[in-house]
Amino acid sequence: MKFNNSASNDDKPQTRSTSILTKLAQGSAPFLSIFLLIHLSAPALASVGGSSLSSNVMLLGREYYQTVLGERYLLLTPLAIHIASSVTKRLISPSSKPPRKLTSTLSITAYSALLFVPIHFITHRLAPADASPPIFAVGPSELDYEFVKTGLARFPWRSWALYTGLVASVLMHAVEGINVMRTTWLGAARISSGTRKVVAGAAALPVLLGVWTLSREPLVALSSVVERYSASFTRVWVYRL
Repeated sequence: MKFNNSASNDDKPQTRSTSILTKLAQGSAPFLSIFLLIHLSAPALASVGGSSLSSNVMLLGREYYQTVLGERYLLLTPLAIHIASSVTKRLISPSSKPPRKLTSTLSITAYSALLFVPIHFITHRLAPADASPPIFAVGPSELDYEFVKTGLARFPWRSWALYTGLVASVLMHAVEGINVMRTTWLGAARISSGTRKVVAGAAALPVLLGVWTLSREPLVALSSVVERYSASFTRVWVYRL
C-alpha cells in the first residue's frame, strides 16, 4: 500500500502538468477552427462562382490570417501551442493516466496533418515568395486561385493527393477534437464514430467539389505567370517526384 501511495504521489505533478497541457491544446483549437472556416470557404465557393469568387473570398480572408498580427498571433502561435502541448502531453503523461492510443482517429489525423500542413504552407506561402529566377517572388496580388489551377493542371495527381489528404485529415481531426471538447467542457454525450465520419465527410465534400470545379477551368493567367507558378511548385520536393 505504501508503494502504491508513493507512486500516486509521484504522478501528481505529471497529472497537473497534463491538465495544463490539455487546456492549452483545447484553448488554442478555436483559433485554428476559425482559420479553417475562413480558409476553406474560398475553395468551397468555387462550385458557386468559380475561381473568381474563390480568389475574392481568399483576399478577404487574408485580412484575418496574413496580416503581421493575424498570421503571427491568430494562426502560427495557436498552431505551435496546439502541436507542442499535445506532443508534450503524450510524452509526460503518467502511467496512471496514459495518453490516447496512437491508433485512435484523433491521433492518426493529427499526425497525418503534421505531414500535409507543412507541405501546403511551403507550397502556397514560402515557395512563391522566392525572389530568385524564374519565380521572381510572386506577389500577393498575383497569388490567387490561378496558382491553384496551375498546380492542378501541371501536377494533377500530386495536387489531388495533397489537397485530399490535407482536407480529410484536418477536418476529421477537427470533428474528433470537437467531440472531445464537448464532453470535457459541456459534459455532453460523445457523438458516435459513424456520425463523426459523416459530419467530416459532409464538411469535406463542398471543399473537394470546389477543387474539382477549379480543375475543370482553363488557365487564364499570362503564360509568363503560369511558368513562374510552375517553377514555384517545383521548389517543393513532392512536386519533383
